[in-house]
Amino acid sequence: MEKETGFTHFDSNGNAVMVDVTDKKETVREAVAKGRIKVSKAIYEAIKNKNIEKGDVLGIARVAGIMGAKKTPDLIPLCHILPITKASVDFNMDSWSNEIEAVCTIKTTGKTGVEMEALSGVSIALLTIYDMCKAMDKEMVIKDIYLEQKSGGKSGDFLSDRNR
Repeated sequence: MEKETGFTHFDSNGNAVMVDVTDKKETVREAVAKGRIKVSKAIYEAIKNKNIEKGDVLGIARVAGIMGAKKTPDLIPLCHILPITKASVDFNMDSWSNEIEAVCTIKTTGKTGVEMEALSGVSIALLTIYDMCKAMDKEMVIKDIYLEQKSGGKSGDFLSDRNR
């Protein structure tokens, strides 16, 4: 039995549980998450010019982010295993601030949302950038990871106030 507190991952005795979605209807669900990494000018230029010794940083981070999204149930204890039908990671380069924004989009048709998958994908993509560039500088800062939007499901659509 679910507690009336709004916290759905606890039973009436306060024990952690995976939310029962058995009776929920399948709907198309999509989530987009964003995050940023602040790097030095030298790292920014090296990434932009594909001049990092370990290889194509953004190409590898893209694949890592997609893989991270697919592994979300292995990382977040109470997440459901979902049949992801779309996973993408894109990057926006900001030369003024020496920041790279990662954008992860996840889509499925299912009984529960893909917000955690999108957030995991962004996080892993940014961590991969850090890992591949840390030999040059360890002062990079990963920041501003958030859910930009989501659609589908009982709770309907969500659009972050950050871009309104």
